[in-house]
Amino acid sequence: MKYRLMDVLACPYDKTFPLRLVVLKRGEHPERQYTWPRKPFCEEYCAYRELAIREHPKPDSLPCEECHKWEIETGVIYCSSCGRWYPIIEEIPRMLPDELRNEREEVSFLESIAEDLRRIAPDVVEKVLRGGKPFSLKQ
Repeated sequence: MKYRLMDVLACPYDKTFPLRLVVLKRGEHPERQYTWPRKPFCEEYCAYRELAIREHPKPDSLPCEECHKWEIETGVIYCSSCGRWYPIIEEIPRMLPDELRNEREEVSFLESIAEDLRRIAPDVVEKVLRGGKPFSLKQ
């Protein structure tokens, strides 16, 4: 998943924007060249720098060329409003409705990322692991 996708994603349940992106593993693609005629590429939110574009004093100085070279391989997208979390697995964000999500697979995913999540995002780790919707780890 590209960072710039966070510029258009909102929570499917309560429309919260922006969502919190926790990157656990990413891959670099140095061969990628930024070819868009303007900067910044994102219009509302820069997930690479975790800031609203309007709040940046010089948005045209944002590192779009650098951001463009990264692909998020594993991570979590979290909605602080409703407490839902969505996995990013093999570069694909899986933002399905609750009834289409696979509990066994997602609990297994949470177990596999728990330590990395604790290290990288201590502010949301318990919200995702223990209180996340629709699934979380049992106490």
